[in-house]
Amino acid sequence: MTEHTVEFVGTGETIEVPETRPILQVCMEEGIAQEYSCRVGMCLACSAEIIEGEVEQTVVEQRALTEEEAEDYALTCMARPKSDLKLDRGSYPPSIEDAEADAADAAADDD
Repeated sequence: MTEHTVEFVGTGETIEVPETRPILQVCMEEGIAQEYSCRVGMCLACSAEIIEGEVEQTVVEQRALTEEEAEDYALTCMARPKSDLKLDRGSYPPSIEDAEADAADAAADDD
């Protein structure tokens, strides 16, 4: 079984993740505090920017990331490493940032 090193930039945390397992699952087992909510690729809470490396996340097309976002972001609950990785788990795809801005605008309009 091929394993890859997954490094979380800026945290000093590194784990070894088999190609057959989701990154989030190994994070949870290793005590890495990776944010998550739904664990099925819908909420984007577990997303991380891919700084270096490749992941496989074939169900993403049917989930919360756009095709374009899936090139630059991993949903760690679904993503399996295809190479060694460097991830920034403090970065979220534009779709989640746009949704938050829309919600803030709507709240301001209600005032």
